Amino acid sequence: MQHFQEEPENSASEQDLAIAILVWLSREPEMLSRFCALSGVEAGQLRALAGDPGFARAMIGFIAGHEPTLMAFCSDNGIAPETVSRAWQRLEYGHGGDE
Repeated sequence: MQHFQEEPENSASEQDLAIAILVWLSREPEMLSRFCALSGVEAGQLRALAGDPGFARAMIGFIAGHEPTLMAFCSDNGIAPETVSRAWQRLEYGHGGDE
């Protein structure tokens, strides 16, 4: 019998992906400006918001919601676009799109 609470599946990988997106945005001033304009968040607030429960959802949703941005991020980071798409689907709908 287990006496600990298991974390939701893939929660750590989604948080890691969100942090990778934040790092990428910090090196892409135009994309960072776009994210801030769309989200209403100021660039100086991003680090503090990294611990917020909606952080991963906002970061991954931003990248997944615009194909040219998705492709640029994935190319620069060696990540398959499908990985981002599945993470976004898990966060938005509670599944990875394979069902």
